[in-house]
Amino acid sequence: MIFNIELNLPTTKLNRKPVVPATIVSALVLSACLISGSAKAQEADGYSGASPSYSEPVIPEIWDTQYESELLPTTKQLITTGLRSGEGYFSADGSQLIFQSEVPGDNPFYQIYVRDLASGITNQVSPGIGLTTCSWIHPTDAKVMFSSTHEDPDAYAKQAEEIAIRKSGVERPYGWDYDTAYDIYQANSDGSNIINLTKSLGYDAEGSYSTDGSKILFASNRDAYSRTLSIAENKLLEDDSAYFMDLYVMDADGGNVEQLTFSPGYDGGPFFSPDNKKVLWRRFNPDGNSAEIWTMDIDGSNQRQLTADAMVAWGPYFHPSGDYIIYSSNVLGHANFELFMIDPEGLKEPVRVTNTEGTDILPVFSPDGLNLAWSTTRTLGGASQIHMSQWNHERALELLGLH
Repeated sequence: MIFNIELNLPTTKLNRKPVVPATIVSALVLSACLISGSAKAQEADGYSGASPSYSEPVIPEIWDTQYESELLPTTKQLITTGLRSGEGYFSADGSQLIFQSEVPGDNPFYQIYVRDLASGITNQVSPGIGLTTCSWIHPTDAKVMFSSTHEDPDAYAKQAEEIAIRKSGVERPYGWDYDTAYDIYQANSDGSNIINLTKSLGYDAEGSYSTDGSKILFASNRDAYSRTLSIAENKLLEDDSAYFMDLYVMDADGGNVEQLTFSPGYDGGPFFSPDNKKVLWRRFNPDGNSAEIWTMDIDGSNQRQLTADAMVAWGPYFHPSGDYIIYSSNVLGHANFELFMIDPEGLKEPVRVTNTEGTDILPVFSPDGLNLAWSTTRTLGGASQIHMSQWNHERALELLGLH
């Protein structure tokens, strides 16, 4: 899921997805303090503390570095078509990339595409109706997964409304609907035979497969729509439905759904560790103005906070070796998202990866760990597009002190 972020600014509040300054709108296509805990249905999990006010941070000496040319020596723009693209994920053999892109036409919202990295041939696999996001290629079967609202009876009306708003020229902060019509779907690799896996009222999205393809992690606020809420909770839901977002795991066919987190605030963007024993995700504090990187066991226990910058750290992803995690953070300035890496236990200081002007988000390693794809605004017109580079794993280990 690509989402807009509330950037630790004192006068903003989450409505839909957090609000982003205009300087990074086009990018969103969307000190280690260690805390441990267990997820229990009767109790709330731990959560990241809120920062009461915003002030532009001073860049610490440890992050006043220039490692990008060493770690990412061959950066090039991978996706060159469409208005913007983002959230690309490799197939298990590294030959394909599934991603979302906005293209001119009757539907202004993201649709899902699969690109053959050798030939460049790109095919749409989503229905073309409504909103879509959060796609993945099944690691062992010829199938794809994505979230979509194409079964929403109001899908066409929402498309027309969005087109009219954009044509009007009215400026507005970038927003992302937690549309209750979002469900997670599975389809054949050509987009045929689409099957609804979740069929639940609420926002079901941000799905990712385990490495063997047997399980799916995802985020959902379905609990808020399945029980009677208090007056206070109803007000929270109306103001910010992401407040009720938690993490779930289910079988790849949609069965055996289990809730993993029970925390106030937005838990989202979950991924399996390479050995499928851990879950990696980002957790917003209840106010929605900062987010940190967390890990936990696959049953929801042993929750551990890896970052504690009181800014927005998100989009974490394991290197296939399991040796470290890459993520995006605006710790260097609210509109300046850079890539960082950190060890899986949070025992060492994060290392800054990128230095090029522009917003760098949603980093993903290729299955062999030799390449990195990410979304960035380092384009001629400033639109966010997916870029890719070779990745220097050995240098990353050296910089993290993991050799």
